[in-house]
Amino acid sequence: MPLLLAIAVLAWARATHKPWSDLGLGRPRSWLRAIVCGIVLGIGLKLVMKAIVMPLLGADPINREYHHLVGNTAALPAMALSIVLVAGFGEEVFFRGFVFERCARWFGRGPVATIATIVGSAVLFGLAHVSGHGADVVIQATIVGLVYGAIYARTRSLWMLMVGHATFDLVAVAIIYLGLEERVAHLLF
Repeated sequence: MPLLLAIAVLAWARATHKPWSDLGLGRPRSWLRAIVCGIVLGIGLKLVMKAIVMPLLGADPINREYHHLVGNTAALPAMALSIVLVAGFGEEVFFRGFVFERCARWFGRGPVATIATIVGSAVLFGLAHVSGHGADVVIQATIVGLVYGAIYARTRSLWMLMVGHATFDLVAVAIIYLGLEERVAHLLF
């Protein structure tokens, strides 16, 4: 669904002559910096969430929905493609690019409006993870949405966030695939 929403957003932008830069898709100052920072962001945020934040919140260390991926090499290519297209591209274009653009248009870009947009988009992002996921995933998605929203509010660029989001989810799949979920979740606690 997020991929279809992102495609609809891009079609809307084209039909209304909305510059893609208004959606965070302007050319970054440095592609290399956007990619490297995105990778570092994704790895770091996933490890902090898995090893510190979620254990403090009492989350189950095992993601039961994706437990079928443990050692399942055949499932990895489709999962990786889905992560890059749906999460990295689709969710970022919609939940950061489109939601921020519309909120800025409706409410302005002042500090209060920006904070409300960050929180609102994070809540929407969390709620988008309700179907088929447990409360732990919704909480994690909301927290990640707050982080990504704050970064987007500052940079107004999606490229680093797309790479970061895809990396976050790819690291999650790698941890599951390698059977390291409990070990990573109990690194500190």
